[in-house]
Amino acid sequence: MPSRLRPRPRTALVLLLFAAMLGGCGSSSSGNGIASKSATQIVAAAKAAADGAATVHVSGTVTSERKPLTIDMELVKAKGGRGRIAIAGVSINLVRVGGAVYINGSQAFYRRIAGPAAARLLQGKWLKAPEKSGNFASLASLTDLAKLVDTTLASHGKIARDGTKTVGGQKVVAITDVSQGGSLYVATTGTPFPIEVVKAGGGGGRIIFDRWNKPVTLVAPANAININQLQNGH
Repeated sequence: MPSRLRPRPRTALVLLLFAAMLGGCGSSSSGNGIASKSATQIVAAAKAAADGAATVHVSGTVTSERKPLTIDMELVKAKGGRGRIAIAGVSINLVRVGGAVYINGSQAFYRRIAGPAAARLLQGKWLKAPEKSGNFASLASLTDLAKLVDTTLASHGKIARDGTKTVGGQKVVAITDVSQGGSLYVATTGTPFPIEVVKAGGGGGRIIFDRWNKPVTLVAPANAININQLQNGH
């Protein structure tokens, strides 16, 4: 097996690009009284609600270097997550659980990180790597619910309320980032969870948060290949 396995620079940017798109938006709610609060208070309430959640489903598409970045992930607080991401048509199945991250990529993905010969051998197989260091640590970060929420809601410019609306059948209050552009929609009934983030421009797109606190089971893929063995040529 070739020892040229290495991270594709684009994979290291996944988390940063995703966070950059999400950063700069707030949140809100109505039947729960959130819509009457200030924009800053709404953002704080949405962050507290999200931080207290056990699970969430995150999906959507943003633009990176004029190419689409799609994410579809189920996240579990303090444990990990599972799902699929695609960068410019190159797809990756991703699981993080038990201190490790597991990657199952398309042949195009394996070709990029390991070369044509290795890609043929890795087709359909899962790779296992440490979650906090090495080639796929940035991808593992996409499965961290707390980090994702904190990154999403912590960075923004001047924000303002933009009235109540309905998004996907859910009543929400809108918070608009006046200086940077973009809007965050927060549930106005029940718990004031973030529901959706929309942003225009070169790094724009749409991200949906749903299925808050729905059961999610994380299972490590069987027979995964340890990435360190590939790198060492074993």
